[in-house]
Amino acid sequence: MTLFRHPEDRIPVLMFLGVFALDVTVFLTATSWWVPVLWFGLGIIPKGWICSWNHHHQHLSFFKHTLPNRLLEIVFGFQTGVTSQAWFLHHVLGHHKNYLDQAQDESRWKRDDGSTMSEVEYSLGTALTAYPRAFQVGKKHHPKALRTFVGMAVLQVVLLAALFWVNPYNALFVFLLPMMASLYVTTWATYFHHVGLETANHSEASYNILHKGYNLMTGNLGYHTAHHTRHGLHWSKLPELHAQLAQEIPANLYRQPGIPFVWSGSEEKLVLSEHEVAALSGAPVARSSEKLAA
Repeated sequence: MTLFRHPEDRIPVLMFLGVFALDVTVFLTATSWWVPVLWFGLGIIPKGWICSWNHHHQHLSFFKHTLPNRLLEIVFGFQTGVTSQAWFLHHVLGHHKNYLDQAQDESRWKRDDGSTMSEVEYSLGTALTAYPRAFQVGKKHHPKALRTFVGMAVLQVVLLAALFWVNPYNALFVFLLPMMASLYVTTWATYFHHVGLETANHSEASYNILHKGYNLMTGNLGYHTAHHTRHGLHWSKLPELHAQLAQEIPANLYRQPGIPFVWSGSEEKLVLSEHEVAALSGAPVARSSEKLAA
């Protein structure tokens, strides 16, 4: 019996479980005050990447069966601050449906007066409203997913409370603060996916990141236009879809990745040359050059 829907998910899941095993080890064994603090600091960026994989899992679950999916979502909840079905309701059934409409988008980047939010305003606002908005999406249209969301959230809180009962100091720095930090980092990263792009055309509504290291660690989340075009497509197939769409995506809808991949000019906008767009789409470079000469 095959446990995974896609074999490409095996190594990432093993890595997530390895990180969680280290979390539990630090929680159970750390006796010096600085060890949990250091572990918290070291984990901010890696757990930010894990947020991307939690996102992929909520679009297309890694396992074929419910129980392993729910168990993995408990791990994801402690690592990312996003519990079972929260991404599914807020992001898959909310944002993906409404992202072209800033009056409805669950991750809206515009204020009510039509002006653009700052990074901090957007990040804090989206993080603080994430769970209420997920609840509202479920309450209006998806009662089955809402029941799972509420039940798993209660279980996550009970488990977190048990950890605090065992060791409140270690639970704070190994679990609760990383959950809060990861949720904020996740919402901050999504600011750069769509900000300023008000359009009815899916090909013109997302920024893309082509950096190999970024896409390796985030499961190709940089191919964001492709992701919104077919949000149920497995993460491993997004580069191929992006190649098919490359000629339709405006050359100015690309960005540099964030820290730690780029420290100077993080999230800076890029404009691809016609040569680069042709290369992405697999079109012969010579043909592109002939067009320029004509």
